Amino acid sequence: MKHKLLRLQPAQILSLVLPLGLLITGCRSTALKEYSPETLERIRQVENNLGDWVKTQYDTAWSLEERMKRHNITGVSIAVVQNNKIDWAKGYGWADVAEKRPVTEKTLFQAASISKSINGVGVMKLVQDGKLDLHTDINQYLKSWKFPYDSVSGGRPITLSALLSHSAGLTIHGFPGYSRGDTIPSVQQILDGQKPANTEAVRSFIKPDSSVVYSGGGTTITQLIVTDVTGLPYDEYMQKNVLDPMGMKSGSYKQPPVGIDTSLLATGYKADGAPVKGKYHVYPEQAAAGLWTNPSDLCRYIIETALSYNGKSKKVLTPGFTKLRLKPVMDGAGLGVFTSEGDSSSYFSHSGGNEGFTCYYAGDLITGNGMVIMTNSDNGSLCSEVANSVATVYGWRDYYKPVLKTVVDIDEEILDRYAGTYSVERSTFTIKREGNKLLISPYPGIWVKVYFTTDTDFFVRESQGDMKFLLDAKNRVTGFTDGSTLIRKIN
Repeated sequence: MKHKLLRLQPAQILSLVLPLGLLITGCRSTALKEYSPETLERIRQVENNLGDWVKTQYDTAWSLEERMKRHNITGVSIAVVQNNKIDWAKGYGWADVAEKRPVTEKTLFQAASISKSINGVGVMKLVQDGKLDLHTDINQYLKSWKFPYDSVSGGRPITLSALLSHSAGLTIHGFPGYSRGDTIPSVQQILDGQKPANTEAVRSFIKPDSSVVYSGGGTTITQLIVTDVTGLPYDEYMQKNVLDPMGMKSGSYKQPPVGIDTSLLATGYKADGAPVKGKYHVYPEQAAAGLWTNPSDLCRYIIETALSYNGKSKKVLTPGFTKLRLKPVMDGAGLGVFTSEGDSSSYFSHSGGNEGFTCYYAGDLITGNGMVIMTNSDNGSLCSEVANSVATVYGWRDYYKPVLKTVVDIDEEILDRYAGTYSVERSTFTIKREGNKLLISPYPGIWVKVYFTTDTDFFVRESQGDMKFLLDAKNRVTGFTDGSTLIRKIN
């Protein structure tokens, strides 16, 4: 689970990080297929139309090469769906720098929380087969462990529907994973927060069905339900009943990824470009974060979802159960997926971030278009920028609408007043002036540029939303806010 400085918008992968050095030279690309001149032109356009949520009077479209350098992205793999067919897939940069292994369309990345979407299909298959019910108390299905209800749940039962839509009111947003060689806990130990688990117990903290609060812990309970009900290891059930039928035969939920060609596995990299110790972390929380796959295979999931929704396929779920999976339970959260409706679009999507990996997918149920972006970097900014480019080039409706802002220069004397240390909850952040620029550091050594629209109003490109420095009656800086959270100046 990655630290976020400010509240982020749903279905976006953004983190406040800035490159410290360059591990890649240029933007080496690798494609395994020959494409038509028309497709090659679309690829070229996608590679040269990147943009983020805001556009200023100084901005022009960015290239993938310059943004990989800017964000210190080691490798990225992209695949695009048009009219329910994979239009193209291509890799860029390195799967492993030290081994000089380039990213190809076959390179496998950790899908992180995108695993939850495919898990949703697997759980719904059991509902479709009559082995589970979405609205029954989960303890009716759990055999090897029971959820310990307490007064916080208010006597309300927790259901599969609530677990899959993050409306069960449970703790544990995400998981850090385990270094290779660590002792790996059982799922039951993870749910109870018992050693060697490295997270606290999954428990109620608000009443079920009261609001959407993202919980990887809740998804991990669905993993145990699958194994308790089927009697199969989770990865075996998912391979046989979901991945293989949808044609997703390149990847696996096995953790660690045994039986997979190691030359296909991408190595994860931190935001500063350093490789993850042991190349990647192991995630026994398979349903929440454990899928290894590539963009082409995830495109097959997008295609099958759209076709099934429109009554044209039923490789795993019938059209009725696909529609049920995509139907929002609360606040745009479906069963392992997030949805949004536009005037002429109907998008379903999910993002993900594991140690050293970030990724994103989106599909349109109306047009049959889709995209998948996977990187082996902690910096997720590139994913949203590439997604915006795909949406622009392919004419996606109601998707990318950058906010237009006019940036102004601020006197260095004013910038000096903003410099200092700020605190929110248990986190502290540093702000400093560097020449005529103001920089903010979410972690030691990581600096993000501040852009001003007035003497007090500002934004950072890495996190969507407007922010404002706050002054007291004597014109002293007391902190800043994003509109909902106050970050106080402490010195």
